Amino acid sequence: MLQDLIDCDKIPRGNSKARQIYLPHICPQLFPGGRAAFFIKKYLWGRTMTREEILSKMTVRQKADLLTGKDFWSTQGYEELGIPSIFFSDGPHGLRKQAAASDHLGLNASIPATCFPTAVSVASGWNEGIAEKLGEALGEEAASQQVNMVLGPGLCIKRNPRCGRNFEYFSEDPYLAGKMAASYVRGIQKNGTASCIKHFAANSQEERRMVTDSVMDERTLREIYLTGFEIAVKEGKPHAVMSAYNMVNGAFADENTHLLREILRGDWGFNGVIVSDWAGTNNKVASTIAGSDIEMPGCRYGADDIVKAVEEGRLDIKYVDECVNRVLDLIEATTKGEKGKPFDKEAHHALAKKCADECVVLLKNNGVLPIQKDTEVAIVGDFAKYPRYQGAGSSIVNPTKLEKAFDDMRDYSFKVKGYAQGFERYGKKKTEHLTAAVELAKTADITLLFLGLDEYSEAEGLDRPDLKMPENQIETYRALKAAGCKVVIILSCGSSVYLDWARDADAIVYAGLGGQAGAAAVLDVISGTVNPSGKLAETWSTPEAPCASQSYFPGKQMTCEYREGLYVGYRYFEKAEKPVEFPFGFGLSYTKFEYSDISCDEDGVSFTIANVGDYDGAEVAQLYVGKEDSSIFRPVKELKGFKKVFLKKGESCKVTIPFDDKTFRYFDVESNKWEVEGGEYVLYVCASSADIRLTAKVTKAGTKQTCPYNMAEIPAYYSGEVEHVDDAQFKALLGREIPRSGYNFYKKNRMVITENSTVADLRYSKRWVGRLFSGVIRFAIKFMNGIGKRSTANTLVMGVLHQPVRGLAKFGGMSRRQMEALLLMFNGHLFKGIGQFLSKEKINKEGKS
Repeated sequence: MLQDLIDCDKIPRGNSKARQIYLPHICPQLFPGGRAAFFIKKYLWGRTMTREEILSKMTVRQKADLLTGKDFWSTQGYEELGIPSIFFSDGPHGLRKQAAASDHLGLNASIPATCFPTAVSVASGWNEGIAEKLGEALGEEAASQQVNMVLGPGLCIKRNPRCGRNFEYFSEDPYLAGKMAASYVRGIQKNGTASCIKHFAANSQEERRMVTDSVMDERTLREIYLTGFEIAVKEGKPHAVMSAYNMVNGAFADENTHLLREILRGDWGFNGVIVSDWAGTNNKVASTIAGSDIEMPGCRYGADDIVKAVEEGRLDIKYVDECVNRVLDLIEATTKGEKGKPFDKEAHHALAKKCADECVVLLKNNGVLPIQKDTEVAIVGDFAKYPRYQGAGSSIVNPTKLEKAFDDMRDYSFKVKGYAQGFERYGKKKTEHLTAAVELAKTADITLLFLGLDEYSEAEGLDRPDLKMPENQIETYRALKAAGCKVVIILSCGSSVYLDWARDADAIVYAGLGGQAGAAAVLDVISGTVNPSGKLAETWSTPEAPCASQSYFPGKQMTCEYREGLYVGYRYFEKAEKPVEFPFGFGLSYTKFEYSDISCDEDGVSFTIANVGDYDGAEVAQLYVGKEDSSIFRPVKELKGFKKVFLKKGESCKVTIPFDDKTFRYFDVESNKWEVEGGEYVLYVCASSADIRLTAKVTKAGTKQTCPYNMAEIPAYYSGEVEHVDDAQFKALLGREIPRSGYNFYKKNRMVITENSTVADLRYSKRWVGRLFSGVIRFAIKFMNGIGKRSTANTLVMGVLHQPVRGLAKFGGMSRRQMEALLLMFNGHLFKGIGQFLSKEKINKEGKS
């Protein structure tokens, strides 16, 4: 038989008739089960089927199945048609491919991978080049594990610092977020791995994230919450976009025609795949029409709904074929490169450290840093031995190795006097820890105090209740200062915290969540081995002046109202003239930079930066644009460009930041398109949003003369005082009625349970079944928190309490009929529901329910 194959292969590939003499008795023996046809067509005949041939041979059922996952992480495959299955994996800052049972919550261990700095830290580096290298390494590791698509990066806007998933997102500013994401994408896709940017769009809270409706005006949506995605799509060219769980202005993101078909595909020209977040599809037929392609994970009834809708004439097959074509494009693009090649673990660890070095932000320094040779230091704080280096949830990575500050101290020139725990990591007060820390600190020249938020305080699935640091950590700091100690705070957390209690610190180093090499990067900075060059990618506010969305975050019931409009982060604090702890774009250096010689023309702005200090170092120059006499409401200034440059001491260089199509535009709700307001603009060259070094002016011709707003109707938006916008002004801004925000009770505390009701909502169900189920879950969460099992409690909140009924059904592998049976039980028809749940389903001729 082998000789027959050899003889067959000698026949010219164009002579298919001669080859057929050999094939009938060879291939069925070698490739049983229908694979002979695949082998013949793809390899021996010397050709693959055309896309048209594949589509013509696929049944509606096969097409529908291709648009829903085969299982938790992979797509359907049809070998007889030459369509392989492809594999997805979490991976915003490191690959999370699980070796055993799969889940989306980060519960089960994953294969070791490099844990790079999270997005919050990478954005603090303001270096597109290093972000692209990080992405390239992610792509290499994905290929080594046979992963075709990495689910990341995430670039939701940090509307409020309390969002539990902010560590996984870049910035409060869409321009910075978009640029960093585009760099990631370019890197990931260099070797044939696809990048899937997420979560599209306006997914800015974890509370009720799967069902809440993000309500905002069109200008806010376009300028703040979509611009980052636009940049990532146009400049990074990702193969895929993940739709968000939430609704946006009344329609679920995965079936939002305005978002997906009109803006993403229409305005931006995106022709890649749109994939749902896991169990994020509300209606598979509607999402197919809107242009969403793949529902994940595998769902028993998603494909059934498509087949039924096509058969009944409710779904035109052209929409199905469009989706199938895009999925086939993705499969083709991600199965070309070499897979399974081992990656260089040490090289990737070194890259993780290089990235972390650039991401550390020096927030304060009274001259104690860098620590000089032979200085005696005391090490205080649990985080020195057990670093907090990544977030929690679906992005959690099993690192290939892990640097720890206390262990790495031996590699540096200062003298370590000892270590004291100082406080309990999870908040309990223990006087003996505090006393021991003070006694140790008194014997040293400087105390390095390692503080941070623990793993359960900021995590996917739940938002933080406030921005406070744990009280026992603050008490330790105050005791050290009261004893006259010089204290350097090293802070590990994934978003901003209040630091009003630390204003008398001798130095503050923000480590962020620096990945597996983050601890070593911190030591590089405090020792002077590396000159810090990180700058904040979000504003750090004060307790006296919280962010603009404080009164509206999170949305608790049906909606989340974005009443603050455009005024997110520094845009609000500058417009409303509110004080901040540390401004957007802020970060200190051990050297000093001077700016001079600004000039501008139609193409951009140029200026000179000189390093006039005593150390080599890098500076991030930031370009902001504002318009002082604007007739429309707008922020004082907005980031429109940046450049990171490295200069040896005494060196200088000319920096040019070009203008682009986003530099002067605004979205006009009257013309429903991007416009330029004519007149004079101010160009601000800054070291941070609050540190203006140079200014220039440029005049631009306008594209529209009339103003779309009546100032008298929305005075809060012209003044920036948007903390408590009343209904009349928000309605005027929306240009429509404000959607109902509360639950729709048919009588006091009773509501009809639907597939989009969450487990938390079941406490309002008609009969005891739903109320009991909800009560048990809420009791379990409270109990787990009470006995210190916060990780389990958080998992129950994320995976069960805020899960809608349809999510329970999809993750549980239920059919639509079984899900509807649950609804019967929750709505008071217990026995009818049980009977339907247990009854056998009718099976159609293709073997599907």
